Amino acid sequence: MSDQVQEIKEKLNIVDVISGYLRLHKAGVNYRALCPFHNEKTPSFMVSPSRQNWHCFGCAEGGDIFSFIQKIEAVEFPEVLKMLAEKAGVVLKYGDPKLRSEKDRIYEICEKAAQFFAASLGNSTIVLKYLGDRGLKNETISEWRLGYAPDSWNSLLLFLTGRGYREQEIEKAGLILSGQRYHDRFRNRLMFPIFDANGRVVAFSGRIMSDIISSKTERAESGKYINSPETILFSKSKILYGLDKAKMEIRKNDKVVL
Repeated sequence: MSDQVQEIKEKLNIVDVISGYLRLHKAGVNYRALCPFHNEKTPSFMVSPSRQNWHCFGCAEGGDIFSFIQKIEAVEFPEVLKMLAEKAGVVLKYGDPKLRSEKDRIYEICEKAAQFFAASLGNSTIVLKYLGDRGLKNETISEWRLGYAPDSWNSLLLFLTGRGYREQEIEKAGLILSGQRYHDRFRNRLMFPIFDANGRVVAFSGRIMSDIISSKTERAESGKYINSPETILFSKSKILYGLDKAKMEIRKNDKVVL
C-alpha cells in the first residue's frame, strides 16, 4: 500500500488539490492562504510546490497532501486514500474485487443509480420542461445531479443487476422493495440525490410526477415525496442536504445559517 501512496503523491500536485479548498495566492516560490484550521486575518498558511507539503505558521499544523485532506474532510486515512486515488486515477489493490466491503458496494450502487436517473431525465422532455418552467437552468440540474425515475416497475433493478449487483445488495441500498417479486422503490418521480459531507451519493428523495405525467405504476394519491429508508450509508438525522457544497464557506466564515 505504501507504494500506491507514493504513486498518488507523484501523480497529484499539492497546489492543485489544496486550491480546490482554499484561495491560494502566489508568494515567491510558494503559495499563501488563510488557514482553514483556525481563525486569522493575515494569511499564514503556506503551500510548497517543491516540497509538496503545507504548513501553517499560525497554528503549527502541517503535513502532506494526505494529512491535509484527512484534516479538512474530517475522515479516516482509508477514506482519504480512496478519494485521492480516484483523483489521481490510481486503482487501489484490494485483491479480489468480490471481497470489497459491503459498504463500498452500496456506495457504488447509489452512484450507479444516480447516473441512471440522470440519463433518464435527459430522455424525458416533459420532466425537463417541468424543471425549466420552474426556473431551473441546466447548470443547476447538473450541479445537483437531478434525475428521473421512469414509470416502470423494474427499470433500475434491471439496470443494476445487468451490471453485476445482486438484488439483496440493491435492496440494502434502499432502491428496491421485495414482495412477490422485487420492484423499484422510485417510479415516475423527479429524483434528488442526497449526498454525504464528502459528496458521495448515499440516498434519494423522489417527487411524484403523476400530476404531470400519467402513471401506470404510481398512484396519484401516493406521497408527494418519498425518501430512501435508513441504510448503512444513510441516517436522516445525520445528513444535512447540501453540506458537501456549503462546508468550505461554513469553514471559511466560521458560521452557518440553517
